[in-house]
Amino acid sequence: QVQLVESGGGLVQAGGSLRLSCAASGRTFYSMGWFRQAPGKEREFVAAISWNGDRTNYADSVKGRFTISRDKAKNVVSLQMGSLKPEDTAVYYCTGKTYYSDYIGSQEQRYDYWGQGTQVTVSS
Repeated sequence: QVQLVESGGGLVQAGGSLRLSCAASGRTFYSMGWFRQAPGKEREFVAAISWNGDRTNYADSVKGRFTISRDKAKNVVSLQMGSLKPEDTAVYYCTGKTYYSDYIGSQEQRYDYWGQGTQVTVSS
């Protein structure tokens, strides 16, 4: 069974940090990434990382505050979030590509598997 399972969400005060993890199983996932969806808004790109972890891409809104990384041996991709703001409040989704591609962009239709999401709430 192909699965992406997120963990690590929760409630944090503005300025704080959280680390999200996504455990992948069932297939080889090449490019992987994170998207988020705030209430009443469309899902938006957050960050992505290449198969070898040598290339990353970030949305401008999180650049310098968030860091994406992956452990290929453990099939885990993580998102370290710092200097959190109330506007970072959203459900965060892990995503991945199961066919080889070097794409790490922001088009969600280019990713073929999605996790169920984990809630991140940043209080002011």
